[in-house]
Amino acid sequence: MLALTLGAPGLFLIAFLDSSFLSLPEIADLLVIYMVTHHKHRLVIYVIATTLGSIAGCLVMYFIGRKGGEALIRKRFASGNVERALASVKRHGLMAVLIPSILPPPAPFKIFVLIAGASQIPAARFVTAVAIGRGARYLALGLLAVRYGDRTLAYIHENGTRVSLAAVGLLIVGFGAYLAWTKARGPKSR
Repeated sequence: MLALTLGAPGLFLIAFLDSSFLSLPEIADLLVIYMVTHHKHRLVIYVIATTLGSIAGCLVMYFIGRKGGEALIRKRFASGNVERALASVKRHGLMAVLIPSILPPPAPFKIFVLIAGASQIPAARFVTAVAIGRGARYLALGLLAVRYGDRTLAYIHENGTRVSLAAVGLLIVGFGAYLAWTKARGPKSR
């Protein structure tokens, strides 16, 4: 496979394609695991390359959503999914992008990226959310590959849902702490 031959640039390319026009479920995840298992010393490079590729692909979709708006999204996705995703982005803002960016397939993600663009969420905040979510996801996969080697996929299949829910729980707690901190800080700064 080309991605294996190219190394980090191949991971960037696969993550870019998966996060933009193509749907390559779990391919980037599997490649990160495989490549880190065989080259543990390149963990950081592989994680960064895959995260940057995903950010770049998401930005393509984000700007398509920004330009095409809700009409494009309603054409591309089932009505019920669009309504739930729109309500989630309106209610939770960037957390509606951050949480799906961590979750493995089949959790929907592209619809949230398009809606973030259509909702005019600032690009810098959007990139930050995707970088945190995808970076954490690929780093976790890489660390599992270092720890478990070839058994990583078996570990993920046995514990993937539990680990994903724990990660989302930590994000929610962190977000709640951030909101409490900014609310407590708000009156003092005035």
